[in-house]
Amino acid sequence: MGSTRAAIRYAKAVLNLSKDTGSTDAVLNDMKSIVATLGESKDLRLALQSPVIKAEDKRAVLKEVFKTASKETIGLIDIIVDNKRVDILGNVATSFVSLYNESQGVQLALVTTAVPLTSEIEAKVLAKVTELTGSTNVKLENIIDESIIGGFILRVGDTQYNASIASQLGKLKREFSNSL
Repeated sequence: MGSTRAAIRYAKAVLNLSKDTGSTDAVLNDMKSIVATLGESKDLRLALQSPVIKAEDKRAVLKEVFKTASKETIGLIDIIVDNKRVDILGNVATSFVSLYNESQGVQLALVTTAVPLTSEIEAKVLAKVTELTGSTNVKLENIIDESIIGGFILRVGDTQYNASIASQLGKLKREFSNSL
């Protein structure tokens, strides 16, 4: 759990710095880019966690991968490399995006669907988020996962609402095997 607390501390520091320097939008884009890049590249994630790879090599790789990043983001990379915490970069970036959304009063809703969201499902999901949170300032992020078959899984903060067909089939299977 310590790494999550540390990630939030770094994220808060970078958010405050970016507000002071007026670069919040640029840093927000950098953080989204870090989350996406780490999400897509298993090799990069493994390299950052590897005890074998030298800190300076990790720093060089990150500065090359994110060479268009703002000076605040490059500063963050330097600090976490110096503090030997480069393994939490992804958590810091995710925490930054959450803290930013919170500061803007935006509720981020992660919607997992088997196929890209249709406007019809999007409307249902937005209604559900408003019902769950009371917030009308909602930002939807769609994750595609074919294993859920159909329906959707909604995650808002710590709350998860599972309306996927895979989940319903699992429930049916359990009820069926219990009644035998």
